[in-house]
Amino acid sequence: MRIIKFPFLYMLGLLLGFTACDIDRIPETQLADPSFWRSESDLKSATNYLYTFLPGPTTEDTWSDDAFGVAANNISDGSRQAPATANADYNDPYRIIRAANNIMEKALIVPAAPAVQNRYIAEARFFRAWAYVQLLQRYGNVPLIMKPLQNNSPELTAAPAPRAEVLEAIYQDLDYAAATLPTPTALASADYGRITNTAAMALKARIALFEGTRSKFHNYGEPVKHLTIARETAKAVMDSRQHDLFANYFNLFQYAGEGRQNRENILVKQFGINHTNNVVNHNFSRNVETGALNGTKSLVDSYLMKDGLPITQSPTHQTPTASAEVYTGRDDRLAATFFKRGDPYTSATTTYTIPPLQFQRTGFGTRKYFERNDWVNSRSFIDRPIIRYAEILLIYAEATFELQGNISDADLELTINPLRQRVGVAMLTNSFVTANNLDMREEIRRERRVELAMEGFRYWDLIRWKTAEIELPKPVLGMYYFRNEFPSTVAVQLDPEGYLLLQGAQFRRFDPSRDYLWPLPINEGALNPNLGQNLNW
Repeated sequence: MRIIKFPFLYMLGLLLGFTACDIDRIPETQLADPSFWRSESDLKSATNYLYTFLPGPTTEDTWSDDAFGVAANNISDGSRQAPATANADYNDPYRIIRAANNIMEKALIVPAAPAVQNRYIAEARFFRAWAYVQLLQRYGNVPLIMKPLQNNSPELTAAPAPRAEVLEAIYQDLDYAAATLPTPTALASADYGRITNTAAMALKARIALFEGTRSKFHNYGEPVKHLTIARETAKAVMDSRQHDLFANYFNLFQYAGEGRQNRENILVKQFGINHTNNVVNHNFSRNVETGALNGTKSLVDSYLMKDGLPITQSPTHQTPTASAEVYTGRDDRLAATFFKRGDPYTSATTTYTIPPLQFQRTGFGTRKYFERNDWVNSRSFIDRPIIRYAEILLIYAEATFELQGNISDADLELTINPLRQRVGVAMLTNSFVTANNLDMREEIRRERRVELAMEGFRYWDLIRWKTAEIELPKPVLGMYYFRNEFPSTVAVQLDPEGYLLLQGAQFRRFDPSRDYLWPLPINEGALNPNLGQNLNW
């Protein structure tokens, strides 16, 4: 299903009929005029609005130790301040919640069969849960709004709900969605892109793993409860047999990976169809070419050799003498994620040679979502996989290990090893870990890091593992500076070992008493004195 269409935008205009600022001010009941909510088509069009909030390809890994842009990031280096006014990080989730609550109420007055009403209520509840997942991760305790509000509703000045209460609301919404929505098979190709029951289960597994590990390593709450939910829900997705891994890792992020034929996709952000049928697009090919998302040495070093050993231990690893040799003998995901000599590139430089350090400042330019014709046209329609089956396998493996303190070879065969088999890396077993003095937890985390690299996961992983205070203050390094390759016309800084230095440790900090939660916008505290502010902001 291509959810962004001209008819949809027309219907959305009929539904709203106001500017974005007007929508922020008017009570929800004003959207119930007789010209709308009269058919299933109206209900579907209203629900389609929620899909516009699904995120496209992201540069959020620059918040972490995995990526660097053309300049330092104030989340990554700890220099940000509490925002004076609310931005999309805070506002957009509440816009979703507002619209979802309105749909849930108005669906009941639409003259349609109960099954139809429930279907769109379930989609709305999924998106309400999606919005609260974003809020919970960033801010912790937040106002919990579960119904349409009026201008004088007491919820507008209520204190934030405890995170445990927010989590229960998320779980309830996703349980309803999972029980009500169709399977991907039942949905079929015509409606591909709409929320399915496995998408609801997958989101529940994701947030349960986040909270289970966060509460475990930050020492609060009920980690066993949430880790159990994560493990059981991930297993339910696995047992549904609705999904499996796509054969080619690189093509997951190309046009070849689009559509129901790619059963790894669980939830995607869809874009327009082509350059002549252009409604919504993104420009990620240009963004990555000009340096919006560049890999760090820390990330690149974490990719294993083909024998399953780290570069510091593998006898097959040799110190590179040229930039292309960084990829020799490594996990195929490394070359699928970053540009290397010989890759197709722009129309101006048809074949990639050396990193243009004025843009790809770390020397590792991101290759995911890059497509030459899209670069030429400054428009791309490659869908973004938001949740894919690989993540479900990783959730199951990590939750199992964190619950038990170990993981069986049988569970590794279900989860980690299919991912390694796809990219030609030796299998992970308990005996392999023991024989090579590895740490199983670190290997599971490594697998997650490289499988999901440049997809926006790393920062939140550091937050939940409570390792942000260790990793983020480190200097940001890039590729070794191969003097015989790189032109002297681009000024660079190097560390004492000759690696590109993007930001020194003296300019980076992470305050563990403050930075594990985000600051609430200052103006929101003025609007609601009971909102408060997160600690030390």
